[in-house]
Amino acid sequence: MSEIANLKDQNNENQGQTVIVTQKEKERITAKINGVGIAGFILAVIGLFFGWFPVLGWLIWALGFILSLVGIFKKPRGLAIAGLVISLFSFIWVAFLFRAWLF
Repeated sequence: MSEIANLKDQNNENQGQTVIVTQKEKERITAKINGVGIAGFILAVIGLFFGWFPVLGWLIWALGFILSLVGIFKKPRGLAIAGLVISLFSFIWVAFLFRAWLF
């Protein structure tokens, strides 16, 4: 019974303490993500499949390209680079398909 009383006393003592977190600890605690690069990658993949729809596909492709381009300037860059490559590939692919369709 005395152990329970000691634990309650320790909990009451800890409630008023201030915790100081330095910038390095905060960076280590928070996960490093590139939300713009991820969004650009996802839109680039969707634009790859919907690129042949006249307005919707082109809009999705353009947003994926722009967000991937912006995401390259933030770390980590992996998905942003992948989104940019997929966007450029899908643009070339759709342009080739429309050229073949027109002529």
